[in-house]
Amino acid sequence: MAKAAVEERVSLALYRKYRPGVFDDFRDQDQIVKVLEAAVAQQKIAHAYLFAGGRGTGKTSMARALAHAVGTSDQDIYEMDAASNRGIDEIRELRDGVSTLPFESTYKFYIIDEAHALTPQAWQALLKTLEEPPSHAVFVLATTELDRVPDTIISRCQTFKFKKPSHETLKKLSLDVAKKEGATLSPAGAELIALMGDGSFRDTLGILQKVLTVSKDKTLSEEEVAAVVGAPSSVAVNDFLQALARKDAGAAVEVFHTALQGGVEPKVFLLLVVTKVRSVLLLRFVPGLRKQFAEQFSESDQAILAELAGPAGAAINANLLAELITALLEVAHAPIPAIPLELALYRVASPQA
Repeated sequence: MAKAAVEERVSLALYRKYRPGVFDDFRDQDQIVKVLEAAVAQQKIAHAYLFAGGRGTGKTSMARALAHAVGTSDQDIYEMDAASNRGIDEIRELRDGVSTLPFESTYKFYIIDEAHALTPQAWQALLKTLEEPPSHAVFVLATTELDRVPDTIISRCQTFKFKKPSHETLKKLSLDVAKKEGATLSPAGAELIALMGDGSFRDTLGILQKVLTVSKDKTLSEEEVAAVVGAPSSVAVNDFLQALARKDAGAAVEVFHTALQGGVEPKVFLLLVVTKVRSVLLLRFVPGLRKQFAEQFSESDQAILAELAGPAGAAINANLLAELITALLEVAHAPIPAIPLELALYRVASPQA
């Protein structure tokens, strides 16, 4: 039986396997944890909470941790995905069950994920329950779109806003989990995974799992990570930057299109370029950050960034970074995703610019 349990744990997706279970497990949500721990210690549990924040920031995990912290058993925790069960009938069914006592706990916890997806009629039905809840019922509403939650609901909840984890937090998470999985992840590989995780614990661990799946020797290099996420090689990005430094729009576009033909996504290419252009400017104006970049980039990358931070990279400037960020924001809405970067290049990399 024990062996079966171990095998089941190994087969779990990493984001489930390493999901925070208690307050101490959470990263980058210290203020929320502090308040909830105090509420548990003082036995001042609210009847309704609203957890708002980006995807994969730990909202539903925090809801479960809160439930367990006050001694609620799993059979007294009810979870509902409002994206799939958004109508008044589902809320009426939930409301009917609220009146019954818990099986073996002090509280019955109702966790409603993607709460913003509820219909206006469902919100109205839920509002009546939140106004006069039984003493044993606790509601936790989780949403990625706080602006779609009615003010009447917000006013009846304790609202907590979950922030996106920092890049360093996601990098450390990648390194820690890779080690627990028996793999060696290079710092540059962890940087790339954290960057592609885009502020989500779940997405970061999902990317790491893909890399672990394809790796043969459990030694995860930056090149292996890049191949899995569809990112360009460091050489390609550096060639692109050097073309920009020469204001050679043709060479820059050629590097970009070669990367696209190799399966690289325009948004991923742009994201990595923006990261390195920002690093060049930081090295130019804050030389003391050189040691920090030594932990982030390979030696060859560091040499090129240092060169471009000097006179040779004068064309790598704030105006260029602003153009690249604008292009990055426009990629998702462009009829052809490559166009925003091409336009940016024509504007800033041309000798006539």
